[in-house]
Formats: sequence, structure tokens, C-alpha cells
Amino acid sequence: QVRLAASGGALVQAGGSLRLSCLVPEPFFSTNRIGWYRQAPGNERVLLGSIIYDRRAEYVDSVQDRFTISKHTANNTVDLLMTSLKPEDTGVYYCNVVSPWREPALDWGQGTQVTVSS
Repeated sequence: QVRLAASGGALVQAGGSLRLSCLVPEPFFSTNRIGWYRQAPGNERVLLGSIIYDRRAEYVDSVQDRFTISKHTANNTVDLLMTSLKPEDTGVYYCNVVSPWREPALDWGQGTQVTVSS
């Protein structure tokens, strides 16, 4: 079973930026929607945004205009660039294939911890 692993997490100050990366094997990279999720302490995992093909990425309101999802064909990665980080962005970040029903399609892989200090 394929599992996607997120990487790049770190401790950053509020207002800072961070780029996370997710290596996505074929055929998922070329044919499926890929999403970024966050699980904040004590909360459920939530979908923050996703991208498919070369279309414009979709985002939830809380990260719109601060987070950017991009695909990189050179190395089959889907990145999450986070700017203007807030303490409430703290959590474990995951990537996964997103089904047409906007549900995670694969078993969860390794997440990466992002901690935003105030």
C-alpha cells in the first residue's frame, strides 16, 4: 500500500514562512488530486487545500492567501508554502491522495511537525 510522507516541518516564529514537501509516486502525481492536511493538538485532521493536474489549487478560508500548494514535475513533489504563519497553524502536517468525494484515499503516511511560536 502506497503511503505519502510529508517533510520539512520545523519550529518557526509567528509571521515566518516554511515550505513542506511531499513526494508523490506515479500514477498518483499525474492523475490524482493531492491534498495537504493538518492535525492540530487535540483536534481532528483537516484538509487545508488540494491540487490536481495543473489547475488552480483549492484552499480552506483559514489558509487562503497565506498558503500555496504547487506541483513540481522535475521531482514529483507537491509542496506547501506557508507564509504569515500563526500560532494556530501549529500541528502535524500530512499529505494524501484526495478522492473525488474529498476524502483521504490512502492510508496515512508520516507527517511532519510544524510549531509556530508567538
